[in-house]
Amino acid sequence: MPYPAGHRAEVKRKIIDSARKLFNRYGFENVSLQQIMAGAGLTPGGFYSYFKSKSDLYAEVLGCFFTDPNWKSCWEGVHVDLSSTGVGPQVVRAYLSRQHYEDVENSCPMVALPTDVARSGVTAKRAFETIFKAMVSVLERSLTDKKGPRRTKAQAIAALCIGGMVVARTMVDRELADDLRGGCTAMALKLGGWEKHNGRGIR
Repeated sequence: MPYPAGHRAEVKRKIIDSARKLFNRYGFENVSLQQIMAGAGLTPGGFYSYFKSKSDLYAEVLGCFFTDPNWKSCWEGVHVDLSSTGVGPQVVRAYLSRQHYEDVENSCPMVALPTDVARSGVTAKRAFETIFKAMVSVLERSLTDKKGPRRTKAQAIAALCIGGMVVARTMVDRELADDLRGGCTAMALKLGGWEKHNGRGIR
């Protein structure tokens, strides 16, 4: 009996979702294909009918809400409207939010996987670069200052968001981590000219 239309795409999505959660939690090297397929509710034997290799899958996992409209950017209580003219401060506050900080499995891969990417091949690095460029582009278009080095400012804001979350997650002291997120939020909003959206992060 033939599978219904869309079955293959749905199975592939399940594999990608399972891999994203496991890679974010444990890192690329520490996750097996058996674990990925089990997380998707599938048997290991079917993997190679969807992906050439674990590395091939890894490149597809490196998506985020900036580049993948189907990505479950599901940090509870956090919403980003990429079509909004005021999307910049939304991105800053969402990225540095408590929800993103706590939801490791559904992290944007720029936070969870940068060291893995640095050790990976060109394909993974290009996928990561694509997300970063998309984030910078989103931030740049909503900067209030229409003059000056807009791309440079947007890159700096993106780096504050990503780097701030990476460092916050390394800290044992939760209060210090929260203060760091809040400080990065305030500075990123100031750099973007979005002071009216100022705050100490979404707690």
